[in-house]
Amino acid sequence: MSLFKRLLVLVLLIVGIGILYLLLAPVPINPAAWTPPTAPTLTGPYQQNSRLRNLQRLPLGDGHAPEDVALDAQGRIYAGFDDGRIIQLDPDGKHPHVFADTKGRPLGLIFDSNSNLIVADAITGLLSIGPNGEVRTLSTGIDGRKYGCLNDLDVAGDGTIYFTEASSKFPMKEFTSDMLEHQPNGRLLAYDPKSQTTRTVVSDLYFANGVAVSPDQSFVLVVETGTYKVRRVWLTGAKQGQSEDFISNLPGFPDGISSNGKGKFWLSLVTPRDEVFDKVLPHPFARKVIYRLPRFLQPAPKHYSFVLGLDSNGRVVDNLQNGAPDCYAEIANAVERNGALYFGSIAESTVGKFVLQNSVESH
Repeated sequence: MSLFKRLLVLVLLIVGIGILYLLLAPVPINPAAWTPPTAPTLTGPYQQNSRLRNLQRLPLGDGHAPEDVALDAQGRIYAGFDDGRIIQLDPDGKHPHVFADTKGRPLGLIFDSNSNLIVADAITGLLSIGPNGEVRTLSTGIDGRKYGCLNDLDVAGDGTIYFTEASSKFPMKEFTSDMLEHQPNGRLLAYDPKSQTTRTVVSDLYFANGVAVSPDQSFVLVVETGTYKVRRVWLTGAKQGQSEDFISNLPGFPDGISSNGKGKFWLSLVTPRDEVFDKVLPHPFARKVIYRLPRFLQPAPKHYSFVLGLDSNGRVVDNLQNGAPDCYAEIANAVERNGALYFGSIAESTVGKFVLQNSVESH
């Protein structure tokens, strides 16, 4: 056999092995078929714009991916890195320094009424960090099981901490596995600081994410990233314990949500919807093939800024976007304080700040 033929046989063998791998190799996901609604166009309430072009970046130092932002009573700014450190900035956005280290992955951040920074850490659990930076563990699991991946949280007026477990099956570093599987692995939980007990509020959520309690304490919102929606769970009244869609069929992957305390909720869309991803969601086998592809060939977030303001009925009342190459991309959370929005991101190494006076509400 000539050298050329030998090389050809070798190439065909390698290609054949590659095809068999893509089609048959075992994978840790068990995809469920789901046909998403047709994505809305970026028109009307979602009209494309560049309002976030004047966003200011506040340097945090040498870390990366400050997913959430919190501000204390003195206006100091806090953000958590992917290496476990939580950075504190002065109210003017300067002098970054390490406030605490969770030794995990701090995602959701919120202050309670006692000036403790409550943290949903994807690795170490639900934490409370005192003003001196001392880390205390509140909860690491429920029903005899350790949490898989905590994500976001909010504190109600009575001190109850509502928080999400994005996935009970996959850790944070494998969040794309949960999205490709599209199984209800997430839930909304509640921690009572008085009894120091945790209960499940809503189970069977598709990648449970952002949490926000309404100003009147009548309901809590929980983001379901996997189904492009936000759900409202009633805490009081005739519908207590029931849940319903607050806003659905969003034009992007919803991430964090927060209340400004005055009837508006800020919802971050970490990236616009992906047409290819939507098309493979009804096909479990295709998603197994995608899982086996090298990471650089799998669907990836777009470099885009997208934040919506919602009223108490789930209507879009503000629409902030920017698609420029230098935009502050993949915004994961937006927190309002003193006429400005502070942004966290899974792609940036800074906190974003946007003065709301430059924003014109869109109805």
